Amino acid sequence: MKKAIGSLLGIIVLAAVAFAVYLWLQGPTYRPASPPPLDAPPPAAAAEPEILYPMPEPPPTALPAPDKSDPAVLGALSELLGRAAVKRLFQPEEIVRRIVVTVDNLPRKVVSGQLMPTTPVPGKLNVSGKGKEVTLSSANYERYTPFVRVLNTVDAKGLAALYTRFYPLFQGAYRDLGYPKGYFNDRLVAVIDHMLDAPEVEGPIELVQPHVFYKFADPELESLSAGHKLMLRMGDANAAKVKRKLQEIRKELVKGSAEAKGR
Repeated sequence: MKKAIGSLLGIIVLAAVAFAVYLWLQGPTYRPASPPPLDAPPPAAAAEPEILYPMPEPPPTALPAPDKSDPAVLGALSELLGRAAVKRLFQPEEIVRRIVVTVDNLPRKVVSGQLMPTTPVPGKLNVSGKGKEVTLSSANYERYTPFVRVLNTVDAKGLAALYTRFYPLFQGAYRDLGYPKGYFNDRLVAVIDHMLDAPEVEGPIELVQPHVFYKFADPELESLSAGHKLMLRMGDANAAKVKRKLQEIRKELVKGSAEAKGR
């Protein structure tokens, strides 16, 4: 018993010495942290971000599970665009996730080609000139023509209705992307506005090839977002058509949001 008490006292002494050394290491200005008052209110929870463009309530129809939604979404797109166009231009798997990821990344520097919702643009980048005098060839713009042609056939109201119908899937994919409090429709409208602000360049666009891939010779153009670079690569004529259709789509999205706010 005495041996046990001695061991206990030894432990207490060692703990006291260790604590004294800790205080000494803190320096003369060390003050122990004061415990919070007993009546202190709990920390305020982060406020939910304001939803700028609320979506109308989707139709009361059951939606498939996210991992089984491809047939339903692609089928609805086929009714809107035509089965042949959807089969030729769209990826057959994870279509909702691909759309959400690509939309979110368009204002950034890089868009993953492996996660694009559409099939790759056919052919290689067409250039004019040789050596140090290389420009983006106007023949390159034709590579984007099939996509722009299909986009121009889209009925903006029909697309907005399809989007509203499947919106819970898009919202869920956006939350899974890493935005637990984000609202995908707000992001979509912001990205459309970003694409509408894409610059136009007069005259040939000069390129450089420091390694394997070509880059814009103008540092300002090279610093643009992936979305703005895409608009430059498709040419002013195609870009103008895309912008007109995006304006129509944005109008429908905002109109639906105004109706949702008025409920």
